[in-house]
Amino acid sequence: QVQLVESGGGLVQTGGSLRLTCEVSGTVDTIPIMNWARQTPGKQRESVATITSGESINYADFVKGRFTISRDDAKKTVSLEMRSLKPEDTGVYYCKVVVGGRLHWGQGTQVTVSS
Repeated sequence: QVQLVESGGGLVQTGGSLRLTCEVSGTVDTIPIMNWARQTPGKQRESVATITSGESINYADFVKGRFTISRDDAKKTVSLEMRSLKPEDTGVYYCKVVVGGRLHWGQGTQVTVSS
């Protein structure tokens, strides 16, 4: 069983920063793919950033230059450093990992950016 727990969400003003962290626990050996996704009001869930075990990284266009994804395989964590936050970044942020060919999602953490 694989569990994911996100932390670090909260309320921040426009232009502010937050750091999200997702801790993976359970029967986990290697984690080929780690991803952050979000669901903003009125929209479907969308990918924000992905990092592979080979440190290949992809960002959605709307966060390029503002967000940074990183992973710590020893701690089995993936983090998302978010800077220059905008009100449109408000939403629930989810951690997702691929383990053993299966997708696993966290419960999400709320990020609210006030104008």
